[in-house]
Amino acid sequence: MNPFVEKIIPLILAFFAGIAFKQLRLLSKEDAPVLLRLVLTVTLPALTIIAISNVKLVADMIYIPFLAIAVVFLMYFISRLVGSKVTMPRPMFGSFLVGTMIMNTAYSLPFFAAAFGNEGLARATLFDIGNTFMIFTFTYYNAIKYGENSHTDKIDWKKFLRLPPLWAMLIAFGWKLGGIGLPPLAFNFLNLIGQPTVPLVMIALGLYFEPKLNKLGLAMLAVFIRMGIGLGIGYILATVLGLQGITRTVVIVNSALPIGFNTLIFANLENMDREFAATCVSISIFIALFYIPFLIYLFRP
Repeated sequence: MNPFVEKIIPLILAFFAGIAFKQLRLLSKEDAPVLLRLVLTVTLPALTIIAISNVKLVADMIYIPFLAIAVVFLMYFISRLVGSKVTMPRPMFGSFLVGTMIMNTAYSLPFFAAAFGNEGLARATLFDIGNTFMIFTFTYYNAIKYGENSHTDKIDWKKFLRLPPLWAMLIAFGWKLGGIGLPPLAFNFLNLIGQPTVPLVMIALGLYFEPKLNKLGLAMLAVFIRMGIGLGIGYILATVLGLQGITRTVVIVNSALPIGFNTLIFANLENMDREFAATCVSISIFIALFYIPFLIYLFRP
């Protein structure tokens, strides 16, 4: 069997394990945010420090978070243009717009870790930082704008500044640039804490999976913009900037990621169309289960 396929199959099985756990009532959809919160606050920061400590810093890595920001802005203008041609209620358009802007970067981390090890994980995490910055700033502002609550127009910068992976990345880069090696005791501890990241993310995705046929056509349009046009944007940006190797792969593939779970959170928080948001997220997750590994294999260095 192809070594790449051997690494990817366990990830797909973990996703279906999440679905099975939900069907057997061993876990529920409500457990998924808890698992992802554990990843965000504990396991991913530990894995991030190890990944950055073990990679060789390359100049083109500095582009990665800014390219994630560029992708979000381009998605915004494209979705606004498409939305102006399609009749949708305002709350539904809010979910449509926000969904196309939010890349599910948590989804790609296990795949890049499996395919490229620390080199892939470090770059994917950099892309995640740029995407997350936009989620809690510009994208959240649009959720407020198109939601029915409209209780404030303020951006909560504290949400971004409190992100543990951001601080883990700063610590790791500082450590790396200072020429300080990671002590064996620290490495072993962080490795132990970081190991559950991959299975936890994939099981949480399985718990979240909940497709519905309602408004399927418009949901597929949102998925096409996020994953199809997003792929084209990532390819163009990588080509124009002359990116090479794993950095090129990360930018192209992450630009085509499925719709992120924060779409559901914002839909609920700002009273946008929750059911439409759930349909978009579920459809894109299932497609990405096979689409993202294929893209990683297609654009591998």
